[in-house]
Amino acid sequence: MTQDHDLSRRRIMRLFGAAPMLPFTSFGAGALLAGCGSDNGPVADATPPAPVNLASVTFSATPAPTLANAAAMATTNVASTMTVSFSDSSKIDFKLSYQPFFITGDMVADGKGGKILAGGYYDINNKPIMDTTVAGKERQFFSDSPDGTSLLSVPNATVPGVKGNTVFAVVQFEYTTWAQDGVTGMYGRLPSPIAILTLDQDRTTGKLSLVKYYNVDTSGANGLWITCGASLSPWGTHLSSEEYEPNAFTADTDAQFKAFSKNLYGSETAAKAYNYGHLPEVTVNPDGTGSIKKHYCLGRISHELVQVMPDNRTVFMGDDATNSGYFVFVADREKDLSSGTLYVAKVGAGFSLDPAAPAAPLTWIKLGSATSDEIRALANSLKPTDIMSLKTADPQDPAYKKIVVNGKVEWIKINAGMEKAAAFLETHRYAAFVGASMGFTKMEGTTVNIKGKVAYSALQNCVTSMVAGHALNVPGNGISIPKMLDAGAVMALSLKGGQTDTDGGAINSEWMPADTKALLVGEDLAAADALGNTANPERIAQPDNLKFSEKMRTLFIGEDSSQHVTSFLWAYNVDTKVLTRLMSVPAGGESTGLHAVDELNGWTYIMSNFQHPGDWGSAHAGVKATLDPLVRANYKDKFGAAVGYLTADVSQVKLAKA
Repeated sequence: MTQDHDLSRRRIMRLFGAAPMLPFTSFGAGALLAGCGSDNGPVADATPPAPVNLASVTFSATPAPTLANAAAMATTNVASTMTVSFSDSSKIDFKLSYQPFFITGDMVADGKGGKILAGGYYDINNKPIMDTTVAGKERQFFSDSPDGTSLLSVPNATVPGVKGNTVFAVVQFEYTTWAQDGVTGMYGRLPSPIAILTLDQDRTTGKLSLVKYYNVDTSGANGLWITCGASLSPWGTHLSSEEYEPNAFTADTDAQFKAFSKNLYGSETAAKAYNYGHLPEVTVNPDGTGSIKKHYCLGRISHELVQVMPDNRTVFMGDDATNSGYFVFVADREKDLSSGTLYVAKVGAGFSLDPAAPAAPLTWIKLGSATSDEIRALANSLKPTDIMSLKTADPQDPAYKKIVVNGKVEWIKINAGMEKAAAFLETHRYAAFVGASMGFTKMEGTTVNIKGKVAYSALQNCVTSMVAGHALNVPGNGISIPKMLDAGAVMALSLKGGQTDTDGGAINSEWMPADTKALLVGEDLAAADALGNTANPERIAQPDNLKFSEKMRTLFIGEDSSQHVTSFLWAYNVDTKVLTRLMSVPAGGESTGLHAVDELNGWTYIMSNFQHPGDWGSAHAGVKATLDPLVRANYKDKFGAAVGYLTADVSQVKLAKA
């Protein structure tokens, strides 16, 4: 082999020693060297080679599956290749595939010589919650909807059974769709579990293997309510979520909340609505156990996927609701979310879903400052009527203000001295009351591009409260589009310091969103295509999870789409502006649990789960008969779903210089 056109064995080892990122998993130096021919003699190396650095990462596209390959529509389907290019013009191709740790409902190792049910539900006393809807087949409830996942390491981690590097994944389970009788709906009726997975990371290949599953005790946080997206904090904790905060004014008569309370506490009246709709934080211990605390001072909203900025203080939050808003929390201290100041945005003129349009400016209303402890005390001592008076019909009283919140028109009056309680426990209503732009629909995941100082936010759809003339649209709130876009959009928000709130107070953050503009938009179809898609399958549709990789310069986008027959996971390169489909999940399912890990002990990962396979909607009318038996066979009669990650094998080593 010649040095003019090829890399020697030693050169390849240097390349990987100098690379700022190593590719995914399931390969090692041996696989690379096998493609390089024989090199048994000494290598003359008088002149040190120039450093070889990562230049770019690109992906080839996975075609959208069709009934021509029905099996691919009934499972995770990946046919993409990742190409890693280096500064010396060398390239390496990696064929991607999906590797699950487990399917929910599996019995997995508990680290103590026994087994535990993956995705299993537990009450406030950590006793299994049983599904008794089928006589003679009683079993513990388990989730079909794994969601937010964080992959991380902990200093001095030691867990028996690990042979390589000890790493951990925190996985939360949002809900389960049905009881096993298939007719009893269970959404929001069970307390969401969170598990810590101890993973054995092979030092040679990067492959992750499950060693231990630990169910986190959530009793100290009053149990968890509908945990959806999640993120890894810069200080290595798992930031969870509680979305669709229960309505405190109707909780006493709400069948869903009463069932939740019954399953959690054994009593329909024990749970307090104000204890839910907050931000839980999970800390992992070196032995693979962990603890959880719930922060009450980040606003009680429909918490989705939050993003902490590089200052370790500024938190940009998704708000997955109708009439939702941009919320930012600025903590008083770094790496500590137990106290700080909450802000909500006003959207200025020019808001548009046209990516070519200028950005619309944002200004910030200060809702208040508080500690988690003081708001938790209020949550446990106040009734909603202590905070405000609420009417669902016009009281014809000027003391009341009309608001539109959570998809409803209401009239409210804040009780004297209750502004702080309103701001942190009735955050949606109070934000609308003080004039915030509460007009977005289904604001889902958030993430940050640190180098570009840009945040990204997913709007699953742009309908109702966003559409001019709709009953839920508030004229003058800055959010008004001429017609609905069911396929949704990803927004880009530039981040800046030196901002002041609407009262003139300085905002102590260099990472506040200053404006918002459309980055990517879906495309509704005038009529369904032959497969049943009602949105263009070559563009995003109803984006949900977002994660950005700094080193790959890639925004990963997971769909929760009722418009694509199979939901997709996409990769969008923010430099080249290329959008590429990486994976499809089982038809009727949702792509969740997204986490892009640039480097963990020298390896890169894309964590990805999916939810509720075979949850059929109108788009599936033409495929359901074919796919339903396949999905049932793959995923425990549709009661199971996968927790796992995208991995890769070397498919080709390109030694010739470009």
